[in-house]
Amino acid sequence: MEIIEGGVTAPKGFKAAGVRAGIKATSTKQDMAMVYTEIPAAVAGTFTRNLVKAAPVVYDMRVVEDEKIAQAVVVNTGVANACTGDDGYKNAVEMAELTAEALDINEKQVLVCSTGVIGYKLPMDIIRDGIKQLAGKLSGSNEAAEDAAIAILTTDTHKKETAFKFAVGGKTCYMGGMCKGSGMIHPNMGTMLGFITTDCAVGQSLLQKALRECIEDTFNMVSVDGDTSTNDTVLLLANGMAENALITEENEDYETFKAVLHEMCLYLAKQIAGDGEGATRLFMAKVEGAASLEDARALAKSIITSNLVKCAVYGRDANVGRILCAMGYSGVQFTPEEADVTIISEKGTIKLCENGMYTDFSEDEATEILSPSEITAVVTLKAGDYSATAYGCDLTYDYVKINADYRS
Repeated sequence: MEIIEGGVTAPKGFKAAGVRAGIKATSTKQDMAMVYTEIPAAVAGTFTRNLVKAAPVVYDMRVVEDEKIAQAVVVNTGVANACTGDDGYKNAVEMAELTAEALDINEKQVLVCSTGVIGYKLPMDIIRDGIKQLAGKLSGSNEAAEDAAIAILTTDTHKKETAFKFAVGGKTCYMGGMCKGSGMIHPNMGTMLGFITTDCAVGQSLLQKALRECIEDTFNMVSVDGDTSTNDTVLLLANGMAENALITEENEDYETFKAVLHEMCLYLAKQIAGDGEGATRLFMAKVEGAASLEDARALAKSIITSNLVKCAVYGRDANVGRILCAMGYSGVQFTPEEADVTIISEKGTIKLCENGMYTDFSEDEATEILSPSEITAVVTLKAGDYSATAYGCDLTYDYVKINADYRS
């Protein structure tokens, strides 16, 4: 696998566009995006488990389950189209119909995503014009992929995209991805909004299986603020234009594809965690030596979701007691007297706790190690062979400022 320049247009046959339609009148940002494949693609998706689901989530779940193929995705920011009743669902359907008409494709093969403020109805006059603009600007260039990656952002501070080149069955394949997410991030299914494209030929059932499994220890291990969005969606489209033999069983080709997909999901997940609203650093918690995978995951997420731990990370405070405390209320049974905690960054490594007790560490050295933009807390339990890593960020004053003014 090779990392290459680009995003969702890197695979053969995929085009994209991003425009400023004007959904949020006070903003000059691009606010609508489109992804299109020249031929229909197998589609897989994972969606929020929040009981309150946005209209486009309900719509897309039906497309993935019933149609199993898709040819286009249209996305708007600014308005989430959540808690909008029957009108919200009708507007989601209309977005699909308008996109199909503009592209001369089957309306049942169009996916729709929205992100933004909950409770407001979509400004359909603006949306209609935006879809026309997008259809006219579709391109397979890297610049078009970047435009789309920028257009899906809300409170994010930068675009999140990447692309990979890999080989399957003697054929060169490509995978591209983009996502958005900065606040209301605590998924329990997949991601915030994420879009992955590939020209590798994969059967739909295996595509769905690979995505769901890759999600579990990537996007599902991310948390910014503990809030699970109403709109969380990740979509994966595979159009087969690389012309490899269709992957229909869990063979070597499938494992190769799945490994690349996992790296894509991991890259995008870490981008989201590190760009949490107001965040200054990516904070990762790795739990090793756990009695089960479920225990490792629960403990790691308990650490990164603790507001006290997040504040300590922001303040570069080696308050390891907060980490142990967060583990203790996770619901996982473990032996505190056997737990070790080590902090790692590009500045070095320091053990803060051994066998459940503080070590005689240097506070100045610990502060230095806690200073870079990426920090990992490694917890060793000595109870088994399982490990898991969770991805989060620090908690700053700016998080409150951003969310206090979110609708204004």
